[in-house]
Amino acid sequence: MVAANDLEIHGSNTVGAALAPALISGFLKQQGASDVQIQDATQENEKQITAQLSGDRFEARVAAHGSSTGFKGLASGAAQIAAASRPAKQKEVDLMASQTDLRARKSEHIIAIDGLAILVHPSNPLAKLDKVTLARIFAGQIDNWQALGGRNLPIHVYARDERSGTWDTFASLVLGDNYSLTAEAKRYESNDQLSDDVSKDPAGIGFAGLASVRDSKVVAISDGESAALLPTRLNVATEDYPLSRRLYLYSLGAADNHTTTAFLEFVQGSAGQDIVQETGYVSQNIQSVEDSLGDSVPQSLKTLTAHYRRLSVNFRFTEGRTKLDNKAHRDLERLKQFLDDHEAKGSDLMLIGYADKQSNELRAQMISELRALAVKKALRDEQAVNVQAYTGYGHYVPVGGSGGSEGASRNGRVEVWFRKAE
Repeated sequence: MVAANDLEIHGSNTVGAALAPALISGFLKQQGASDVQIQDATQENEKQITAQLSGDRFEARVAAHGSSTGFKGLASGAAQIAAASRPAKQKEVDLMASQTDLRARKSEHIIAIDGLAILVHPSNPLAKLDKVTLARIFAGQIDNWQALGGRNLPIHVYARDERSGTWDTFASLVLGDNYSLTAEAKRYESNDQLSDDVSKDPAGIGFAGLASVRDSKVVAISDGESAALLPTRLNVATEDYPLSRRLYLYSLGAADNHTTTAFLEFVQGSAGQDIVQETGYVSQNIQSVEDSLGDSVPQSLKTLTAHYRRLSVNFRFTEGRTKLDNKAHRDLERLKQFLDDHEAKGSDLMLIGYADKQSNELRAQMISELRALAVKKALRDEQAVNVQAYTGYGHYVPVGGSGGSEGASRNGRVEVWFRKAE
């Protein structure tokens, strides 16, 4: 099958509802197109984008029916790009194996960071939840708000549908293998509609992407020994927020046509990331911010960072303890751009590595230092940036529950700090 339009994106509703059409529109305008229009297509949750480009009519279509549908479209040739709000599953990697390696840097493109916001009615007094309690609510084991200090009301659960990457992310991060969604849950294809319904129901609780909070109230979430965090821009950008997630576009990589390659490059560049921010998601463009270190942070870490500002990026790792993941390699470029924009250099940075919980403090310290050293070397080798200041902080200040692959990937990270101007 051949895609019916110049650009076809199938998959995630989170990506496809507003973000993908806005990115296509921005890309076309950068290419010099005129009369760019975004319109609803004949089928629900689909958009048609048209323009005049180089004297010809350009047509793009976004079909946002769930992440799983994107990989089917990419495999069949009906789409050039699959949009997903979670990483490709092994069965999807296997489906595409004859055409590309979906996990390779040329095929997997992280385009934004999002947070799964836990939503309740504005009148609900609840301020924070831990992940286990959250799972028990959605499993129906806690079924009245009175058990959580609220009113004597039965809890109404709202959840995304089975085709949704948002649902896959929630099921993976919250329910895991120990809990199943209550049969009483009301299911939705649309983030926005779910949020709107929760905001009208004093007994409701649901989840949606950050761009769909709308009139609902957001609850802070904790994981294991970590502090409860709200999905602020910094907490989501650094992926410290327990329910943060990456949004993806997947392509054929080396077999991508010129339009697809140019579009993917635009999306991951600074102009595309500005559109990400404008659309309500979290940009990967790096910013310097004052990190309000809470009471859970040791005084020694506050002292270490006293003359620095936090940068809105964390480096994370794939196989083993020191191999950077696909996002990290792109973030090296963004960090170099940040330094150039601020007329700064590597000596203005400090890298702080962290480890997941280990059998002893010395082992955790060694792993955390190796991670910081890995980023230092990658910056030197890939971007010619020489960082002098780096250290490890062991398994202290976790941002997630410890143990397993999730604990290793969330707690095993490298923060970047930027020296304040005198």
